[in-house]
Amino acid sequence: MRFRPCIDLRNGKVVQIVGGTLSDSSEASVQTNFESTMAPADFARMYQRDELTGGHVIALGPGNKEAALSALAAYPGGMQYGGGVTAENACEFLEAGASQVIVTSYVFRDGKVDFERLEKLVSETGRERLVLDLSCRARDGKYWVVTDRWQHFTDTCVNAETIEALGKHCSEFLVHGVDVEGRMSGIEEDLVRMLGANCQLPMTYAGGARSLEDLDKVESLGGGKVDLTIGSALDIFGGQVAYEDVLAWHRRRNS
Repeated sequence: MRFRPCIDLRNGKVVQIVGGTLSDSSEASVQTNFESTMAPADFARMYQRDELTGGHVIALGPGNKEAALSALAAYPGGMQYGGGVTAENACEFLEAGASQVIVTSYVFRDGKVDFERLEKLVSETGRERLVLDLSCRARDGKYWVVTDRWQHFTDTCVNAETIEALGKHCSEFLVHGVDVEGRMSGIEEDLVRMLGANCQLPMTYAGGARSLEDLDKVESLGGGKVDLTIGSALDIFGGQVAYEDVLAWHRRRNS
C-alpha cells in the first residue's frame, strides 16, 4: 500500500475544499479548507524530492490549465492529471508530463457509461495511460458514480461488476468518497472494504482521512490493495497530520 499525494487546483491556486460543496451555479457555496501561497510546481517538486509517485493533479473547474501544466512539467512522469480530460485533449496533458490522465465526466455521459467515448479515449491514450475516476456518493445503501464536479448521479453503481467491466479499459481507478471529501470526518469504511475485495488493478481511495492511523485502517480494510490520498488533514494543507510522518509511514511500507 502507498500514500498518494495530491495537488488540487481552483482558480490556479493549490487548495483543499469540501468536495460535496462544488457547484456550477454558485462559487460562493464552495467551502474551502485551505489555499496555499506555494505554487503548484513547488508541491510537485517536493513530491519528486520525496520519491512519491502516482499522485494526482486535479483541476476543480476552469482557470487551472496553466497551473496544472506547470505542476506536470515540474515532475515529468510523476503525477496523473484529471479535470476536463477528453479524447481531444488527453494527449496534451500526457505530453506535458502527466504519467496518466484521469477521466470521469467525458466517459459517463447523460448518466451512463458511453463506451464509444471510452474506446475513443483509449485509442488516444492507450489503456496503460488511462485512469478511470469512480468518485461516488451514497444513496439507498449503495455507492453511485457522480459526475460534473460531483454534482450529478449516474446509473453506475460502484461494485464488483462495474470494476470488472471498466477495468478492461484502464490501468487504474481513483475513487473519492465525495460525501466525506475534505471533511476530515473519517473514511468511508464500507467503500474501502468493497474496493479492496474487488480490485485487480491499482486503486486509490481519497476522502475523509483525518489521522495517521487512517493509513493503517485503509491498509487493513483494503487488504493492502488500496492506496490512500490524504488532503485537508495534512499540515502542508493546514491540517494536523504531519506530512513527514505520512512520508515515513510510506517509506516503511515501500522500502
